[in-house]
Amino acid sequence: MGKYRRKFTRELKLAAVQRMEAGATAAEVARAFEANPTVLHRWRREFREGPGNAFPGLGKRRWAEGQVAELERKIGQQALEIDFLKGCLQRIEEQRMLQALTGKPPSTGKSP
Repeated sequence: MGKYRRKFTRELKLAAVQRMEAGATAAEVARAFEANPTVLHRWRREFREGPGNAFPGLGKRRWAEGQVAELERKIGQQALEIDFLKGCLQRIEEQRMLQALTGKPPSTGKSP
């Protein structure tokens, strides 16, 4: 028989954490909720890190606002870099077209 992964509801996790916070040992709570003590410690750690973000459901953590803001800053910086590089590429293409029309070799920036 294949093993299956148990799913605990958010309410059950919160109840287990509240019992542990009230002074019950992990072993006692584990027996009461039929869960592994290691899992209970993880739940408590997640709850302490951010009570509002703890146990969002579907196995996915919610992004902390700081992480979202950091990613938005990175996207903005990359957008600026892309715009700058597009402008550089456009100027290079214009110079090449001008050189092709005039028949002059590209300048090296050195004076004779």
